[in-house]
Amino acid sequence: MAIPCELCGEDARGRYLCERHAVQLAKRLDDLPVLYAEVAECLIPRRAGLDIVATRGAAGPRSPLDEDVLDTVNTTRAAEVVHLWRVDVQRVRWPDHGAPPPAGLAAGCRWLAMELEWIVAHYPAAGELAREVHDLERQARSIVGDPAPRPQRLGTCVAITAEGVVCGAVISRLPEQTRLVCRWCGYSYESAQDWLRLQHFQPTASV
Repeated sequence: MAIPCELCGEDARGRYLCERHAVQLAKRLDDLPVLYAEVAECLIPRRAGLDIVATRGAAGPRSPLDEDVLDTVNTTRAAEVVHLWRVDVQRVRWPDHGAPPPAGLAAGCRWLAMELEWIVAHYPAAGELAREVHDLERQARSIVGDPAPRPQRLGTCVAITAEGVVCGAVISRLPEQTRLVCRWCGYSYESAQDWLRLQHFQPTASV
């Protein structure tokens, strides 16, 4: 008996999502941290008053914005939603394990992506997970525009980890972004000294 995809009703070959929607979910999980980093760049509170302004003229809504946007479309809320899905997936797959602690949007998305094959095949709420991740993406794109700006590769992270080794993860940033946090080790690049050190210790001559 054919089992239909929870999103489109097509034959999912015994899984909860068809291949097309499984691929879309994987891509959205990969895109969400970048999209919400751009949201943070687009929405900045004024120094005085309650208005919210858009920092870009070409993409996203025009200034002034409803301040309620910050309550509904922001990295903290997206991270909370993704974390709740991670907690539920882990509860179903490993019922004897305790709930994982919150670890940020990028870590939550990465964990779900790593478990995606199991989710698609065995998690009854896979369709609801895919719908909510899609909603998070749609909300972010309503702010940053579509398509979202592409991140620029700067090189590899030069921070020293707790183990005493260089992190080495790929470092990318969005156009005009002045602060970024390494998605792997958590080091924050924001001062002029940070950027100079990042450039100086790259294994290649240019970044």
